[in-house]
Amino acid sequence: MFTGIVTGLGRIEAVEPGGVHRFTVAGPYEAASFEIGCSVAHDGVCLTVVSVEAAGDGARHVVEVSPETLKRTTLGAWEVGTAVNLERSLKVGDELGGHIVQGHVDGVGEVLDRVDSDGWITFTVKAPGNVAPFVAEKGSICVDGVSLTVNRVDGDAFDLMIIPHTAEVTTLGRLQRGAHVNLEADVMARYAARLMDARAAAPEPERAQ
Repeated sequence: MFTGIVTGLGRIEAVEPGGVHRFTVAGPYEAASFEIGCSVAHDGVCLTVVSVEAAGDGARHVVEVSPETLKRTTLGAWEVGTAVNLERSLKVGDELGGHIVQGHVDGVGEVLDRVDSDGWITFTVKAPGNVAPFVAEKGSICVDGVSLTVNRVDGDAFDLMIIPHTAEVTTLGRLQRGAHVNLEADVMARYAARLMDARAAAPEPERAQ
């Protein structure tokens, strides 16, 4: 589990394509803080660390990515030099600063517009059909691993307002029109929708004669 509060920026240092892609990521975390097999969110995608070594003030770690993940996320476009948002997994007792994020991307969205004004950035993002029903005004959504509040919804598009701090410490400040982003809907919205579907499909109880 994660919270959508990015705790570091990473950089892709090597890409090894194959049946299972291997990416080497340089980040700010100490090597001693990793355990092989631990989970780290990369642009909102929960990935398993398979090796790690110290590198300067931080560490260099390797993750493996399946073809299914490459197909359903933006990770297939990663190349050497790509910046990625990183978040370590949540520990019991940690502050839940954002919202509950599973690291299971629901779909890829497209940035339709970007407006910079007084330090703020307003993005309009188009959600794919399987994600759009779960996006609600003032609800939460995870965008490239960042927990954000939806400001407006118009059909399958929604607006986000990014404060200067978020733009500086994550990759969101670099997004331009046409960029693609990983989207994870609020898990509570998904369960609520599933419950409503189940109730709608349930047979009506027989009336007493």
